[in-house]
Amino acid sequence: MLCLNTIHKITPEAKIINRSHCDILFCGSLRNLMLNENSCFCCILAYSNFGAQAMEKLTIDDYSFLERLKLSHVEAIFNAIDQNRKFLRKWLPFVDFTQKITDTERFVRSIIEKVSSNRDEVYVIWYKHEFAGLIGFKDIDRINDKIEIGYWLIEKMTGKGIATAAARKMVNLAFRNMDMNRIVIRCGVGNDKSSAIPRRLGFSLEGIERNGERHNHTYIDLEVFSLLKQEWAMTLF
Repeated sequence: MLCLNTIHKITPEAKIINRSHCDILFCGSLRNLMLNENSCFCCILAYSNFGAQAMEKLTIDDYSFLERLKLSHVEAIFNAIDQNRKFLRKWLPFVDFTQKITDTERFVRSIIEKVSSNRDEVYVIWYKHEFAGLIGFKDIDRINDKIEIGYWLIEKMTGKGIATAAARKMVNLAFRNMDMNRIVIRCGVGNDKSSAIPRRLGFSLEGIERNGERHNHTYIDLEVFSLLKQEWAMTLF
C-alpha cells in the first residue's frame, strides 16, 4: 500500500532552442517544454528559470509517464478510488470522504485553481496508458528550500516498481530543477510497501511523528524520511 500524506500544439510564440545535442520546444507559458534525464544543461537552466509548474509531462521510461493534474483526469481518479476502496482506505484518509465524482472534482479544482506560486504540484501516474495513481509535491517551502513528496497507487499497479520510478523522477526534479535542498516523505507506521520507497532511494529515517495524521476517527504515527541535496548528488540517480 502506498500513501499520499496527503505533444501539445505549437503556439505562434513557440521557439526552438538548439544547444549541443539537445533540442527543446518552448513557448511563453512553457506548457510545451519537455525534459528528460538526458536534457542538456541549457534545457535544465531554461526550465529552472520558470519553475516546476511548467512541466506538463514527465517521461519515466518506455512504459510510464507523469502528467500534470487537470480537470480531464477527474473521472479516471474517481473510478480508481471507487474500485479500490478496500485497498486504499487502510492508509488514505480521503477515501471515505470521496463518495461522488464531484468530491474528486472539488479536490482537483482545489489544486489546479491555486496561483502557481502557492500550488502543490500533483501528477497522474500512467503505466502502459492506464491510470496507476497520483504523486506530487506538497508544502513547498521556497524560503528554506524544502519540499515533501506524497504518492499512492491502485492495487493492481503495485509491485512493478512504478512508485519507486515515479518518486525518483520527482526527487530528481526537486533537486536538479527546483534547486531544493531537502525532501521529506512521510509514511504511516506499518505501511511497509510505502516506506520501502524512500529507503530504496537513499532517504534516512529521521524518526516518528507521533499522531501525525488523523485517520478513521483516530490518529496514526508517521515515519519521517528525508534526503538532502548533498546526499542525492553523491548517488546521481
